[in-house]
Amino acid sequence: MADSLPTEFDVVIIGTGLPESILAAACSRIGQRVLHIDSRSYYGGNWASFSFSGLLTWLKEHQQNNDIGEESTVEWQDLIHETEEAISLRKKDETIQHTEAFCYASQDMEDNVEEVGALQKNPSSGVSSTFTEVLDSAGLPEDSQSSNFNSDEMSAKHTQKSDREISLEVTDVEESVEKEKYCGDKTCMHTVSDKDGNKDESKSTVEDNANQPIRNRITYLQIVKEGRRFNIDLVSKLLYSQGLLIDLLIKSDVSRYVEFKNVTRILAFREGKVEQVPCSRADVFNSKELTMVEKRMLMKFLTFCLEYEQHPDEYQAFRQCSFSEYLKTKKLTPNLQHFVLHSIAMTSESSCTTIDGLNAIKNFLQCLGRFGNTPFLFPLYGQGEIPQCFCRMCAVFGGIYCLRHKVQCFVVDKESGRCKAIIDHFGQRINAKYFIVEDSYLSEETCSNVQYKQISRAVLITDQSILKTDSDQQTSILIVPPAEPGACAVRVTELCSSTMTCMKDTYLVHLTCSSSKTAREDLESVVKKLFTPYTETEINKEELTKPRLLWALYFNMRDSSGISRSSYNGLPSNVYVCSGPDCGLGNEHAVKQAETLFQEIFPTEEFCPPPPNPEDIIFDGDDKQPESSGTNNVIVATLESSEEGKNQESPEKHLQN
Repeated sequence: MADSLPTEFDVVIIGTGLPESILAAACSRIGQRVLHIDSRSYYGGNWASFSFSGLLTWLKEHQQNNDIGEESTVEWQDLIHETEEAISLRKKDETIQHTEAFCYASQDMEDNVEEVGALQKNPSSGVSSTFTEVLDSAGLPEDSQSSNFNSDEMSAKHTQKSDREISLEVTDVEESVEKEKYCGDKTCMHTVSDKDGNKDESKSTVEDNANQPIRNRITYLQIVKEGRRFNIDLVSKLLYSQGLLIDLLIKSDVSRYVEFKNVTRILAFREGKVEQVPCSRADVFNSKELTMVEKRMLMKFLTFCLEYEQHPDEYQAFRQCSFSEYLKTKKLTPNLQHFVLHSIAMTSESSCTTIDGLNAIKNFLQCLGRFGNTPFLFPLYGQGEIPQCFCRMCAVFGGIYCLRHKVQCFVVDKESGRCKAIIDHFGQRINAKYFIVEDSYLSEETCSNVQYKQISRAVLITDQSILKTDSDQQTSILIVPPAEPGACAVRVTELCSSTMTCMKDTYLVHLTCSSSKTAREDLESVVKKLFTPYTETEINKEELTKPRLLWALYFNMRDSSGISRSSYNGLPSNVYVCSGPDCGLGNEHAVKQAETLFQEIFPTEEFCPPPPNPEDIIFDGDDKQPESSGTNNVIVATLESSEEGKNQESPEKHLQN
């Protein structure tokens, strides 16, 4: 039971985000006794992925600003001794703000669907209004008891597929078209659709246009029914094929728990149109968007970028200039400058220096061709799978996991100044040598001097791709340049159903940028450029060519990356802080942070070493144990992890050059 955990550990980790999960796996792998706990009911924290109903439940919790854990059953102040002092932790998760959701799809309700609240609309303009309450029950079980388990007892969203080995080939993932029975999820969404008469009128307008392909009519009811087919990420990221996370997955053999799909296209937004960017040499010379002269100029410049460090004279005079100014000196046409800046370097005009831009292009080019035609990979079932994979590795090597388990405070020894224990919401004192905590758990007093940045996020469900081709299974990334100088570019990631993140005949679109205002204010203009709300009357062919927006969610997420340890008040020397997701496209910051903290705690140990030889694994209870000339290479595993041991007997790595 969670109220009777062991009281002695080497490392206690609070929060199950990506850096914390990597650290848990690394510590467990070298034989440390690890307790990994989270106040939430799901893995990943702000790195998590949700089904559609799960996302609505998450949204309701943040709108109501609920506690991130259960109410305490014990007053922890009475448990602190005279020689000790306590550092309290935060009771509420305040990393998500300004949540706004909009439903544009038709909300035709059947008899077995109970509607909660009134469905409102704006009859004059058709513009959406923010919904003030969401579902009372979104299909996720309410469980007031903490869960405590080890190894294969891990309760993860998709652990049933964790024995699959990683496959990075671009394969067509067939999806069943059988509809699941609707389980009575109650929903409340402020709709922006007109009444039935206007819906029929809009529908007939589309049908009368013989030049346009017939689109399937997706209703909100269909989205709710097929909600389990959605895996919606809170943070939108991709993996560079030569990046630190891919290297770590291969080295540690965590890659056996996850599958990937190639990002098939890189797009550009120029003069109000979406175009495909040529990536490889063949793409460049086959492109119809570039003239022959431009093709040769682009290939010459990209060749220079691959080895720019060997030609310092070419850029030394421009080190202090912005990358966009440097591109103008290379005699590139405006068309090429746009492609290079926004679709290859993927930077903004104002904030990127010349060196940063050249580094970004070099990294882009080095990642090309390893697993596909673009540098990027996306994990099937969403980004939230990656933290769970490292948690599973930790459990295989003896780590103990406990969700819905709230920590009330750190217990600090006054004499030494070191943290010696935590006290949970049951009043149990758990001792450890080292403590790792995610930033969102620290109290306002501890973080009073910290200046946080914000990320603006939008999640959209649409009915077709932003750039339609013969294939409807395209995974794309697009950078939309800022409309005004000094503003931030918006990163758009479009996922198809073969990524296992959305239902058939829909696309899941993520928008991300650094915040200057609320997420809706930052991103809505880009949404209007790329999409047409489902209920708007489509008058001309230009509007008909845009994808129709079915559902949208906007929110701001705290960016705690880049904060120095000295910014936190009164942290003991053996308490280490992990940050939440950053605004970058890749996962490099999380991996670097995990490795840096690991080396600070265990400077003589290897970070996430390769798995042991299966012949050296000894299971408790075996009658015969092989003689070992040294104990360093022998791993003692519990019988509960025998299934994982079998998997390690034939490890195949598909993540190879």
